[in-house]
Amino acid sequence: MTRFVVTGTDTGIGKTIFSAALAQATGAPYWKPIQSGLEEETDSETVARLAGVPVRPETYRLITPASPHRAAEIDNVNIDVETLAPPPGEFIVEGAGGALVPVTRTTLYADLFARWQIPVIVCARTALGTINHSLLTIEALRARGVPIHGLAFLGDAAEDSEAIISGISGVRRLGRLPIIDPLNGETLAEAFKANFALRDFA
Repeated sequence: MTRFVVTGTDTGIGKTIFSAALAQATGAPYWKPIQSGLEEETDSETVARLAGVPVRPETYRLITPASPHRAAEIDNVNIDVETLAPPPGEFIVEGAGGALVPVTRTTLYADLFARWQIPVIVCARTALGTINHSLLTIEALRARGVPIHGLAFLGDAAEDSEAIISGISGVRRLGRLPIIDPLNGETLAEAFKANFALRDFA
């Protein structure tokens, strides 16, 4: 059964595009519990446009483009973490930013992941700095007992960085999604098929 949480080593690295590719390839519905920033296309709208899969509405839609804890304070919204329970069955759940982004002033996304106990896919960019960011993310997740399914790299090939992150952490490489231009449903599907094995997500 396709049931994963997608997190990242940083914000703006392409984990929504990976989430869309995985949802499209598996047919699994998508859910982003909290969306911060509504002026541009939201992550849910991006996934719906690219993947064409069912998208569950966000539990919290925050106007301010900031970390959820701060956006909620500015928007005068109280985030109740008890309402952030993933739906049953197949689903791709995407966090916001990195694994240690605060949901509230006392709860991080990694804390939610530990509570959910759903296998996590760590999306890591391939640019300079990714070794440190990736290993720190993996250590933070493991310290909380979060199950890690694998690593998905995003960007241009960086074989040495990808290999050493996987080698030191012991987390398997699932594949690498290259920069896709033009980006649409068809090109996304082609890129995922060429760079990932669907059996690794069964």
